[in-house]
Amino acid sequence: MNGLSLMRLRNLVATAAVAALLAGCTNDALDTAAVDLSAVKNKTEYQLSSTMSAKMSELGMQKTSPIALRIFKEEGTLEVWKANTSNRFQLLKSYKICAWSGKLGPKVKEGDRQAPEGFYPLFPQQLNPNSKYYLAINTGYPNTYDRANGRQGTHLMIHGACSSSGCYSMTDEQMIEIFAMARDAFKGGQQSVQLQAFPFRMTAENMARHRNNPNIDFWNMLKVGYDQFEVTKRPPEINVCEKKYVFNQQGSGAFNPGGTCPAMSTPPALQMAMSTFEKGYKLDYDKAMKKYDGMVWYEPSEAERKAIVAKQRAGRELAYAPTGNSIDAGKLMKASDLEKKLAEQKEAEETKLAVEIQKKELEKATKGGTHVPVPAANPIPQPVLQAAVEQQPAKKSFWSLFSKGEAAEQAQAPAPVAVAPDEQAAVQPQVQPAGAAAKQTRSAAAPQNAQPESAAMASASAEGAAAPAAEAPVAVEEPPKKRPFWKIWGN
Repeated sequence: MNGLSLMRLRNLVATAAVAALLAGCTNDALDTAAVDLSAVKNKTEYQLSSTMSAKMSELGMQKTSPIALRIFKEEGTLEVWKANTSNRFQLLKSYKICAWSGKLGPKVKEGDRQAPEGFYPLFPQQLNPNSKYYLAINTGYPNTYDRANGRQGTHLMIHGACSSSGCYSMTDEQMIEIFAMARDAFKGGQQSVQLQAFPFRMTAENMARHRNNPNIDFWNMLKVGYDQFEVTKRPPEINVCEKKYVFNQQGSGAFNPGGTCPAMSTPPALQMAMSTFEKGYKLDYDKAMKKYDGMVWYEPSEAERKAIVAKQRAGRELAYAPTGNSIDAGKLMKASDLEKKLAEQKEAEETKLAVEIQKKELEKATKGGTHVPVPAANPIPQPVLQAAVEQQPAKKSFWSLFSKGEAAEQAQAPAPVAVAPDEQAAVQPQVQPAGAAAKQTRSAAAPQNAQPESAAMASASAEGAAAPAAEAPVAVEEPPKKRPFWKIWGN
C-alpha cells in the first residue's frame, strides 16, 4: 500500500471515528424514546431495548441498580440517573418534558396548576399501571416539607399523554421507558427513588439571572441539595426541621418538621468538598452579576410557552397539549422595560376581570327569564306597541274551564291607557316576563279578591296617566317588579 492510499485510509478511519462520536453525543442527548407501542403486549412488563442495555453495560450499571430522577422546569428536561458499580450516579438518559403547567415556582395549593418543586421520595406503590394517562408515577406531593408549610394538592404525577394540569407529562413512548427503569430498580431492592424537581439548573449564571424572582429564598434552600448532588453524585439524605429542608446533616436528636432543629453537623469529607465548590461558585456568581447588571429575566406565561410549540399539535388529538420550555419563550430585558410590560399585563388582566364580572352580573340579572330592558337606538313608538298588545287575543287560564266569574272579571278590566306621542321618548316599554305571566294566571284561583283589587288597579292606572313623563325611571337599573295575581287584568 503506497503512502497516498495509507493517508486516505487514515482519513476514512478518522471520519468514521468522528461520526461515531457525534452519534454517541446524539444518543447521550436522548430526547426521544424509540419505542413502538403497537408492538408492546404488556406495558407494565416492557423490557428496555438492547440499545439501553448496552449503554448501561458501557457505564458499569446493572439493570436493577438504583436510579434517581431530576427535573428542570425551565429547560423542560427530565433526567434519569443510575448508580454504577461504585455506587456513584451517572446520567443514563435525558428526556424532553412534553408538558408542564404553571410557571417557575413551587406548588402551594390545590388548583393553582403549579407543578411541584422540591425533593420527593417515590415508593413502589406510587407506580400506577392503570393510569388514564397511559402510565403514571405519583410524586407523593405534598411531602413532609410541603405539609409543614401548609401546602396542599393531590394527584401530582409524572405521566404520559402529554397533557398537564399541575403534573409533569411525557409522551407515552417516554413514559414506558421511565416506568420500566423505576420498576427494575425496585426489583433490585431500592427502597425509594429520589425525585429532585428544580425550577432550572442551579448554576451561578442561572441563579444570578433569577435573583429578582419572589421564590429566590426557596430556591436558595433547594440549591444546597442540588450542589451536594453535583459534588458527590449521590442523592442527598433529606430531613425537615423548622419548616426547612436540611441535607446530609447528622443530628443530635430527632428531626421535627415544624419544630426546632437539633444540633447538626456536616460530615468532614463533604464539608471540605463543598467548601472548595462554593469558592468557585462565588467567583462565577460575581461574574454573572456583572453580566446581568441592569437586566432582568422575563419569565413567560404558560400560554406564551404553548405558542412557540403550537405547530406540534397539528394533526393530533385535542388532549395533546405540549408546552415549550421557558428558555426559548422568555427573554432578558431592561428593568424599566419589564416594569412597563408587567404594568400593561396587569391592566389587561384587570380589564378582562371587569368584563367577566359584568358578564356574570348580566347573567344573574336575566336568570329565570327576567328581562333587563336596554335603551334602543330606534325604540318602537309606544302607540304602535300598545296597538300590537291590544290585538292579541286574551288567553284563558286553566281555571276558566271551571270558573264562570273569570270571563266577567276580564270584561270589567280597565282599558289600556294611551300614551301621548310627546311622552314616547321618556317612557320605555316594559316587557312582562313570560314566567311571571304564567304564574299570575295560575294564581287566579281566588276570584273573590279580584273585584276590589281590579278597581284599585283602574284608579292607579288613571293616576299614572296624569303623571308627567319626565319622571320616567331608567329601566336598566331595576328589573320590572312582578304584579300580584289580583292585578292580572290591569294594564
